Amino acid sequence: MSTDFFDSTSEQQIESFTKSAREMLAGYGLNEVEVKCINYEFNATFSVVTGSGDKYALRINVNSTRTLGNIQGEIEFVNFVSRIPGIKVARPVANSQDSYISSIVHPESGRTLHGILYTWLEGEEIGDEPTHEQLVRLGAAMARMHQSSREFKLSEKAELPTFSDWLWGTEDFLLSSKSLLTKEQFTAIKSAIEVIEADTHNLFAANPTQVIHGDLHGWNLMWHEGELFIFDFDDCGYGIPHQDLAITLYYLDTPEQDAAVLEGYRTVCELPTYTKAQMDSLLLQRRLVLLNYLYETKNPEHKEMLPAYLEKSMERVSGFLTGVRG
Repeated sequence: MSTDFFDSTSEQQIESFTKSAREMLAGYGLNEVEVKCINYEFNATFSVVTGSGDKYALRINVNSTRTLGNIQGEIEFVNFVSRIPGIKVARPVANSQDSYISSIVHPESGRTLHGILYTWLEGEEIGDEPTHEQLVRLGAAMARMHQSSREFKLSEKAELPTFSDWLWGTEDFLLSSKSLLTKEQFTAIKSAIEVIEADTHNLFAANPTQVIHGDLHGWNLMWHEGELFIFDFDDCGYGIPHQDLAITLYYLDTPEQDAAVLEGYRTVCELPTYTKAQMDSLLLQRRLVLLNYLYETKNPEHKEMLPAYLEKSMERVSGFLTGVRG
């Protein structure tokens, strides 16, 4: 892997990955198309418009550590979810080799990149200012997905991780030898993680695992003409419904927003059982996962977020450990 490439600006990286996107699209017979990067954060996503006006979204895994088996698992789960009544998702598109996964070598970074072409979703991302109606719809869609996916099974060529550890199988940059934390920060975070892992263990012991989305928040939700659409299943894996719920609640700002999601969930089925302390653990776990990501990311803009995010995270950890788990 070339570290020099990831030391370049975001604009330079996007320009390079756009060339890779065009190369990948040729494998779908999509040559004379307009390609534009619409998101470059954890991975790179491109809008693709053909001469006849057909639109697609191409996601290229850049920072993702997902294996080919994991990506196959994502595809199988998305196709399963697309058949659940009341849930709308972007669907994967097969290339000319009848495969949903396209792979190419990216010389500048020295990586083999994997991509998936999805159908285009019209509308706007819900983002960080969701309405009451949108949150109720989200809660109901989450519950429908949880109900149905209890019976979902992967094929033999697919695999997905199990989210029983606090980092969900990703590399540790907080407590390992690569840690850049001070001694005080390290000790506090280690103590918090011990509580998180104990709570997670107890929740897993009391609930069967099933495949969950793993990243249900406003930037992975589209709203169009009064309908909700779910996308970006790149983080799906074996977990428990509590974890999906915690991730959604993590990104909300008010008790009223939380209540709207729970209200929507209850219109479909009962909420999963948990204590406030257990939910607080799952909420802090999400923040620490994101903090860990900021230490390992190659994204220049995200690297700049680290000092402020670390400071706020330590405040949350301190409150958590002293019992102020708001």
